Amino acid sequence: MMKFRFRRPGNDPQREKLKLELFAFNKTVEHGFPNQPSSLAHDPKLRLMAIATKSGALKIYGVPGVEFTGLHKETGTVTQMHFLPGQGRLLSLLDDNTIHLWEINQKNSYSFLDEVRTFRLPGRPGFDGANVPPSITRITVIMLRSCSKLACLGTEGGGVYFLDLPSMQLLDDRTLLQDEVLQGVPDDYKCGKALGPVESLQEHPADPDRILIGYSRGLVLLWGQSTRQVENLFLSNQQLESLSWERSSKTFVSSHSDGSYMVWPVNNAKSKNQPITSSIPYGPFPCKAINKILWRTSETGSPFIIFNGGMPRASYGDRHCITIMQGKAQVTLDFTSRVIDFFTVHNIDPDQEYDNPRALLVLVEEELVAVDLQTPGWPTITPPYLAPLHSSAITCSYHISNIPAKLWERIISAGKQQNPQLSTVEWPINGGKNLAPEPVHNGLLLTGHEDGTVRFWDASGVSLKPLYKLATANIFQTDADHNEGFPQCGEEEWPPFRKVGCFDPYSDDPRLGIQKISLCKYSSRLVVAGTAGQVIVMEFNDEKLERKISLSTVDLLQDREGFTWKGHDRLSPKGGLISFVGGFQPSFLVQCIPPASVTAVALHTEWQLVAFGTSHGFGIFDYHRQQPVLARCTLHPNDSLAMEGPLSRVKSLKKSLRQSFRRIRKSRVSGKKRPSSSSPTSKVQEANAKLAEQDGPCDVEVTPVQRRIEPRSADDSLSGVVRCLYFADTFLRDATHHGPTLWAGTNAGSVYAYALEVPSREKWTERSTEAVLGKEIQLMHRAPVVSIAVLDGRGNPLPEPLEVSRDLAKAPEMQGSHSVLIISEEQFKVFTLPRVSAKTKFKLTAHEGSRVRKLGLMNFPSVASDEYSENCLVCLTNLGDIHIFTIPGLRPQMRYDCIRKEDISGIASCVFTRTGQGFYLISPSEFERFSLSTRNITEPRCVVAWESTREPLSSVSSLCNNLQGSPKVNRANGTHKIQNKDESNSLGATDGVMEDFPLALSQTPLDSPISSTDITLDASGDMTVEDVKDYLPDC
Repeated sequence: MMKFRFRRPGNDPQREKLKLELFAFNKTVEHGFPNQPSSLAHDPKLRLMAIATKSGALKIYGVPGVEFTGLHKETGTVTQMHFLPGQGRLLSLLDDNTIHLWEINQKNSYSFLDEVRTFRLPGRPGFDGANVPPSITRITVIMLRSCSKLACLGTEGGGVYFLDLPSMQLLDDRTLLQDEVLQGVPDDYKCGKALGPVESLQEHPADPDRILIGYSRGLVLLWGQSTRQVENLFLSNQQLESLSWERSSKTFVSSHSDGSYMVWPVNNAKSKNQPITSSIPYGPFPCKAINKILWRTSETGSPFIIFNGGMPRASYGDRHCITIMQGKAQVTLDFTSRVIDFFTVHNIDPDQEYDNPRALLVLVEEELVAVDLQTPGWPTITPPYLAPLHSSAITCSYHISNIPAKLWERIISAGKQQNPQLSTVEWPINGGKNLAPEPVHNGLLLTGHEDGTVRFWDASGVSLKPLYKLATANIFQTDADHNEGFPQCGEEEWPPFRKVGCFDPYSDDPRLGIQKISLCKYSSRLVVAGTAGQVIVMEFNDEKLERKISLSTVDLLQDREGFTWKGHDRLSPKGGLISFVGGFQPSFLVQCIPPASVTAVALHTEWQLVAFGTSHGFGIFDYHRQQPVLARCTLHPNDSLAMEGPLSRVKSLKKSLRQSFRRIRKSRVSGKKRPSSSSPTSKVQEANAKLAEQDGPCDVEVTPVQRRIEPRSADDSLSGVVRCLYFADTFLRDATHHGPTLWAGTNAGSVYAYALEVPSREKWTERSTEAVLGKEIQLMHRAPVVSIAVLDGRGNPLPEPLEVSRDLAKAPEMQGSHSVLIISEEQFKVFTLPRVSAKTKFKLTAHEGSRVRKLGLMNFPSVASDEYSENCLVCLTNLGDIHIFTIPGLRPQMRYDCIRKEDISGIASCVFTRTGQGFYLISPSEFERFSLSTRNITEPRCVVAWESTREPLSSVSSLCNNLQGSPKVNRANGTHKIQNKDESNSLGATDGVMEDFPLALSQTPLDSPISSTDITLDASGDMTVEDVKDYLPDC
């Protein structure tokens, strides 16, 4: 088969200009919690916070909306970070022993993060590098002097080096090695032949010339830099872990490997110092090490002593804890993941007498937890960003734009009532200034989770804020009590544990997982569907309520013989009255039989109907009359896998064995049928190959060789899976009468169109809704139907339910002929209604084997005119690229590389918005946000003002810059593909094959967005014809 395409000499410049005004691809911001965090830093002067990861990514946060992202050139773990207070600069240490200097600079009135210097500590002078182990100069600790012009580097070999800032020049004359230290240490203070690595460096609070140096084997000394002498010595009999000064500098505290801490006096006499106090908080039994300890004074009474670790090894050695002690008050914060680091937000004015800590911020592996230290009881503070999206594993996502203000306020109010014990103090990390304009519309991102919860997020701006949490597990009978939060320990229990944080990756029952979500923003009606075939219809109620949940079962097999469900059992609902707090409350439960995972849902609140589909079929339920309307089985006789369920242990084994035997049979058959080299068929093929090698006409351009779309077998496993459901008010019977319809698409390329007889509001109590099969369409290539949409007479998508009746959208055009857009994994097709005759087709799989994975209908407003916009079809393929097409013409407009094709989970998690944006998971805890519109862009636009004493530095790295006005930087742990500016994103028809039929030709200009014509010569006659069965007589 060969296709020839005549092309005009060049594209229409007017259309190309319009494309630039409509479409632009940008990765704008990352929402959620950084994956695998490794270090934490705080700038008390600029009130900024930084978090780095094991992949070399670096993120700085300030007031909500102030975010910066950086990426080291070398992929490695960031082990330490330290701000140069007040300068907008940051030092980072990687596990390859390199130090990097970052700087917040400004361009075009916005700030961005830039890497400006790099330093690696050389080997010890006078030694052959080949004979000295590299660990000798491995940096273990970094301390910045208060003047921010000098960095002290402690090493594993016990040496202390001094680095000039910001020039990153090593000051060799100040280097302090162990040999020099040992000369000033009495023999009874020496811990063997070596002191061990430097564990801690702390500057004297009153005299910056003096440094407290702690070695791992227990020796601590006060070193005078100007005198180069040891001024004080302190020796403990336990391995040292950390040091912390008391504000007055009269004492300091040390923590040790046996779970103890000691308070030492500092005097001028060079005598044998003994600790004032020595305590094992959780002794006397053996305890784990106290890894870090802080001493903060308070004018309200006793000082705060805050440390992590120190738990009894036998009883609680596996707990991740931080202890807060103030006098007799003590609490042990119990986290669900390992503690990375922590700091306090306190008074740094040297003229003040007390620290007066206001908040404690703790970075653990899976979340950031903040504790209010000024409010009695020390409640937690909800961070305005860095929310752990993966507190339970995300199973689905759903975005809805332009939320009405009333519903928005009700959701926020319900969310506040869920956590009355939280602190209401201002978020302490509030540096910088957010310059981004306030969002015009409110956007909600809903995430379904494995534990049966649905979380509502404010996705209107740069910061993804948690608004409300909906739990569905409390209506089912499970082993756990889902009405209670974390169990709190009794008053007499020791240690005094308090569960903090919301990360809880364990699900009591995998059947609770949420698979599909649908929300009507105008009626406040919500539908969530789960793994065990449960479909829950909910309505919003501001008040607490007790009600009994009504249950209705829908048998999708319709008593079909020969099928036995081998999967999991269905969830058993609770009987009797159930108490629900204000928010979305269940009003009805529909249980699919068999209890397979729900694969599609659709909600139409104007008709009071909800549709749902599984791997066995689909059904319609009237939630007003609380009765089923339709149940249709879509199983094929060979769909044995559909009866095993997603939790079956033998499913994967059976499938792999079946596929192996099929490959063996195919190879044997193909081997028998392979023609010999002397056969006539092979000679014809050779002749055709020679013809193909000859040059064609010079004025004809040949399109790339197409991949043939092979029809799929009708007996493929799981062919009955319902992939999409769609309600529409359109023409199904004839061209003059329109009415409610339901469209369903399956994995086998089948489309079912049902005409719905919905009674008027006055007769809802008298008549029931009825469904009559109108048409059945079978696509010839049998590819899974991913999406269905009906277009009105103007070629625009139909408005949402209740949108027109509330004067929020124009009424659809009902005078002209409607068309239905059916999208399979391999191609897009537009059919006229009601005759269902082919109008336009675009073969996507013909190019590079692309398969459609995600679809969205978006509105793209022009950046040049407020009155012009276009509705377009946007698709994401299995190769990770995004294609934009006009509708109904299906003319390709743009193509962008978005996600790496190897990132299957990222592609599967992608969700589009109606306003030209999208989200996808770049890790279990992070969403990457991107924009396809030139006008609707959500990105950080902020500025940070540093102290005027900072000297400007020239950048040595252009990798981490984004000088186009956006501070967004590519992430190492991201899953994107770098888009070269030289690559043309504007498309013709080369990324697929578009076929048009004679009835689609009109006088519309070729470059019009609604044009469906293309000058194509098709000599093969390969015209795919669908099998359409019409079950409705003409009226």
